[in-house]
Amino acid sequence: MKITFIRHGESEANVGHFINDDPKKPVHLTDKGRTQAETLAVQLHHEQFTHAYVSQFPRAQETIHILLHGKNLPPQIDPRLNERKSGMDGQPVKSFNDQVILDPLHFKTSDGESFIEQMQRLQEFLDEIAARHPDAHVLVVAHENPILAALGLTTSAEEVVLASLPNCGRIDLIWPATSQSA
Repeated sequence: MKITFIRHGESEANVGHFINDDPKKPVHLTDKGRTQAETLAVQLHHEQFTHAYVSQFPRAQETIHILLHGKNLPPQIDPRLNERKSGMDGQPVKSFNDQVILDPLHFKTSDGESFIEQMQRLQEFLDEIAARHPDAHVLVVAHENPILAALGLTTSAEEVVLASLPNCGRIDLIWPATSQSA
């Protein structure tokens, strides 16, 4: 299965530099984020996606609806694609980053999840959809952290845990991976 991961377009949280890991809070795309998604939709126009999945967050759902506009491919919402649970919703991103840098793979707050735990969540998602759609080309719109966690399943978690992915950035994976390291 080929899977194309797309990070959502620029959101109000990106501009405000605050954490939003609660999908019930209405954090939306900015005008720039909508433009990013529209530009990407043109680039993806000729790709033949067979299935689409999206997180529960409004910004991801807004992005996937722009990407799939005019196509008969309803996205399925899957909470395993949600943003990493930090336990710090509403706080400055810098506050989380200052703590996570000490142990990027294992750090978590009492109400959060580690990068390793997030990788396990993404592996369950990938295994399930690969079993369901083995020859598919799947479009997924999610968030930087879960996309990097999925990438860590096919490369090295240590190499990607502190990486970044721009808004509307793309990562293509083949799953199951031929060699995995976590």
